[in-house]
Amino acid sequence: MMSGLLLKSLDRYAVAFFVLLAAVAVLVPLANLTLPAGHPLHVSTYAVALIGKYLCYALLALSVDLIWGYVGILSLGHGAFFALGGYAMGMYLMRQIGSRGVYGNPVLPDFMVFLDWKELPWFWYGFDQFWFAMVMVVVVPGLLAFVFGWFAFRSRVTGVYLSIITQALTFALMLAFFRNDMGFGGNNGLTDFKDILGFNLQADSTRAGLFIASTIALGLGFLVCRMLVRSRLGQVLIAIRDAESRTRFLGYRVEAYKVFVFTLSAAMAGVAGALYVPQVGIINPSEFAPANSIEVVIWVAVGGRGTLFGPVIGAVLVNYAKTYFTGALPDAWLFALGGLFVFVTLFLPQGIVGAVRQGWGKVSRRKRSGDEPVKPASQAAE
Repeated sequence: MMSGLLLKSLDRYAVAFFVLLAAVAVLVPLANLTLPAGHPLHVSTYAVALIGKYLCYALLALSVDLIWGYVGILSLGHGAFFALGGYAMGMYLMRQIGSRGVYGNPVLPDFMVFLDWKELPWFWYGFDQFWFAMVMVVVVPGLLAFVFGWFAFRSRVTGVYLSIITQALTFALMLAFFRNDMGFGGNNGLTDFKDILGFNLQADSTRAGLFIASTIALGLGFLVCRMLVRSRLGQVLIAIRDAESRTRFLGYRVEAYKVFVFTLSAAMAGVAGALYVPQVGIINPSEFAPANSIEVVIWVAVGGRGTLFGPVIGAVLVNYAKTYFTGALPDAWLFALGGLFVFVTLFLPQGIVGAVRQGWGKVSRRKRSGDEPVKPASQAAE
């Protein structure tokens, strides 16, 4: 059954996507590690980390598209799941510092020593083990999404009300994580990471490894989403999006489907956050900011909602534009980002991928009509 779903999901466009992703995973680290700095094809370590960050954002956008594009649930709080995955990874990285911190405490992170904490809080236990941290990267955001979705969807909260509640969720988490007594570093967050699995985080080879891991995670996330939306389950999800009441009338437990997909998308966002943190070197409560979650929705809208390719394209393009504009127009980049969103909303309502599909469809229809044989005038009159 799994092999059937896999073959069904791998059409020529998906194969082309995986070939492109594999090429990026191989060529970028290779150009960074083997070519000298003065070589025209050399990729700098900064660029490797930057593209790796874009790949994490692409996985986050993919998770939002799964729940918004295929189930019709506009979540404005997926930044919270992304941040929780990042904090789980950050806690592991902090435990790896050990006695090499500023205060030399082998157990307590520096911020706890500074705040005069005497012992490690119970929720930090286990994070000295990589496998435990990786489990928490998926379980913590997934569990929160399950509990939130269970109550929200059973209460049949939909539309703009659900979007507002998700915003309230991420805002409440941001306020909680800003508090020093929460045990997550307060407004400074978690930083000053040294190594991961014994490898120096500042080494080029480690950054290349994290880049490849981000590429693999994006590929796996895309494959899972592709298999899901092309299965019978995916057809039910689309039916829920297009006619929820009718789907419920036919006997489907709509709430159970919604909770499942919401939990899955939250777990994907957590994985994206976990890969993001070691590449940028910090995680703090600003990642919970509601504006971050809204930005993810803009990536999906720009790329093309309900297409899977669109969120990946939108996340990379918008974040590249953001990087460019923050350097070229530091005081105006927010206006540029807003202008881009308005342009897409007015002129490309289905995003970049939707516009390309429409254009390609018109060309194909025109080509087919041009290939049809011209009928004689007598037959045409008939």
